[in-house]
Amino acid sequence: MSGQLYVISGPSGVGKSTIVHQLRNEVKDLAYSISYTSREPREKEVDGVNYHFVDRETFEKMIQEKAFVEWAEVYDALYGTSLDVLRNQMSQGLDVMLDIDSQGAANVKKQFEESILIYILPPSLDILGERLKGRGTDAEEVIRARFEKAIKEIKRCVDYDYIVFNEEIDRAVEEITCIILSNRARKSRRLSTVEKVFDMPLTPK
Repeated sequence: MSGQLYVISGPSGVGKSTIVHQLRNEVKDLAYSISYTSREPREKEVDGVNYHFVDRETFEKMIQEKAFVEWAEVYDALYGTSLDVLRNQMSQGLDVMLDIDSQGAANVKKQFEESILIYILPPSLDILGERLKGRGTDAEEVIRARFEKAIKEIKRCVDYDYIVFNEEIDRAVEEITCIILSNRARKSRRLSTVEKVFDMPLTPK
């Protein structure tokens, strides 16, 4: 049985990285597709854990080789998801989670129509602004640019299957966990198991 693909998106500063980290620790058999990027690692980021860090020349060569299911340029850096890695994980029956922007999500949906898109929103724009400033890793002009882009990004939530408000991390993680577990119990994903357990062929209606 092929795994299910979940795409997590949301404006910068909404808490996606923290939510994804908790989901990876708490949800069994949930794989994470680590993106490639041409930007330099931030403090405490580890190659192969947070991202696969490559130089721009290498990234552009991978684009030419059609190695990505999606890629985009964000704030002068390139980001992309490996198509081969994604297919390999899903062929093993693993559910796979992606943390990408709305442009990437749209491209993934074109190639994986059954993928499930989840958009994370902040409780308010004021709180989002506070979170961006609270990072302490970006210059003021960068924070301003991210905030202005976030306002535009939020409108893209209409293209997603689920919307989750991140008022409190544990609650947001619980909601997304429920989405994943409920989809695992869908008839289309359970019938093959029923046939094996009870040794009987079934015809879906």
